[in-house]
Amino acid sequence: MKKYLKYLIGILIVAIATGAYMYYKPHQNIKAAKADISLPAEAVFAAFEKDEAAANTEYLDKIIAVNGTVKSVNKNEDGITTVTLDAGQDMFGVICQLDELTEHPRENFSIGEKVRFKGVCTGMLMDVVLVRCVEIVD
Repeated sequence: MKKYLKYLIGILIVAIATGAYMYYKPHQNIKAAKADISLPAEAVFAAFEKDEAAANTEYLDKIIAVNGTVKSVNKNEDGITTVTLDAGQDMFGVICQLDELTEHPRENFSIGEKVRFKGVCTGMLMDVVLVRCVEIVD
C-alpha cells in the first residue's frame, strides 16, 4: 500500500505544478507576434462559409492578419471595442475584438474606413470572430 501512496503523491505534485504553471503563464503579446496567415476579411469569411471544418483546421487558434472595410464599431459594457469588417454579406462579417491587455493608439474607427487587424481566430458563430486584436499600422 505504501508503494502506491508514493506514486499517488508524485502524480498529485506533478498535477498541482502543471496547473499552477498554466494558471500563471503570461499572455501572448499579439502586438509583437508574427501573423501566421494574412488575408482579406472576405476571404476568411468565404472559407468558413464554404467548409467550416476545413477552415477551423486552417485558422482556429492561429494569429491571423485581416484587412477590410469597417462595417460597424461597438463598445460593450466592459469597455471592450469590437470592429466588424465587411465580408460581402448583408448581415455578417468578421468581428475583431480589440485586445484589452494592449494599449491601442486609437479605438475610434469610422464606418467605411480601410483597416488591418491581427488577432487570434476563435472560429465562426454567425460571424467569423477574432479576439485579442491589434491594429496593424504600416
